[in-house]
Amino acid sequence: MNKLTLKLLAALFALVIAFTCVHWGGEARAQAAAASPFQSLGSAVSWVNSPPLAPEALRGKVVLLDFWTYSCINCLRTLPYIRAWSDKYRELGFVVVGVHTPEFGFEHRPANVERAAAMLGINFPVAVDSQRSIWRAFGVQGWPSLYFVDATGRVRSRQVGEGGYAEAERVIQQLLREAGRQNVPTSLVAPQGTGTQAAPGTQPAASTETYVGAARSEGFRSAAGGLRAGQSHEYVAASALRLNQWTLAGLWNVGDEAAEAKRAGSRIVYRFQARDLHLVLGPGDDGRPVRFRVRLDGQAPGAAGGTDVDASGMGTIDSHRLYQLVRQPQSGGERVFEIEFLDPGAHAYAFTFG
Repeated sequence: MNKLTLKLLAALFALVIAFTCVHWGGEARAQAAAASPFQSLGSAVSWVNSPPLAPEALRGKVVLLDFWTYSCINCLRTLPYIRAWSDKYRELGFVVVGVHTPEFGFEHRPANVERAAAMLGINFPVAVDSQRSIWRAFGVQGWPSLYFVDATGRVRSRQVGEGGYAEAERVIQQLLREAGRQNVPTSLVAPQGTGTQAAPGTQPAASTETYVGAARSEGFRSAAGGLRAGQSHEYVAASALRLNQWTLAGLWNVGDEAAEAKRAGSRIVYRFQARDLHLVLGPGDDGRPVRFRVRLDGQAPGAAGGTDVDASGMGTIDSHRLYQLVRQPQSGGERVFEIEFLDPGAHAYAFTFG
């Protein structure tokens, strides 16, 4: 295999990763039970928008299982299509079942999932898979993952990552025709998501998902030493950053999953290249809102601010979720992003881009 071929394969792999929140937990890949793939739904810890769905309730239906988690940007950008398919084909015996399988600790709590589903406008049934039982039963490897089940109960197709919406809808139409449904539409939906559900930029982002927690962090730089996991430490920001490097300033306690700002004025700085920048954030353990200020290249973001900040860059962390902090009119060159927390207690989990 020559060097050019290797480079092309590496580029293709990087593109796939950019559109998929991949789980690297090392769990063994299992196969869905051929006889009844819905048996594992009984292990859900709770349900949103529906009583528990038994296999009998889905018999004879064409079913889409959407494995997602509410802080994953790739999952959020898929939602406009999932909702549109649910509405369009429901009367033909098509059922969407969301399977919410968490990545971060706060996503295990059913109340948080219920709140997120309402905020995101999800009206189809959601199985809360906090123990990852359904995930393991289907051998899922990343978010989002779509499993298409025909009316006989067989998994007929699977798609990992966002995109491929036309192909996915054609699968739904074909399975409905095979089930004997009449007047199945041939047209395709074209929803326009907004905020965190908006489609990514037309140019691929040069920055990829970056975890702030010590267990999976990459690209961290400091004027003195590395991350000091599990203890409060006064960090001095690096004087310069290259693309996809980030730094901390102020008093922080960095855990495996997140970094907690222990004092007002603590900052994170990240040099990125993408149209959009998102950051998974949560308030302190006491639940009190945390105010923050965002800057781009040292200035207020203005029209480049995301939906969770105003033109001056001000915003508030009111719950654990993904916050859109930068949404530039178009993709451009490298920018320096800075977020300063004006109150103590903020938890920062992961950056994502689009």
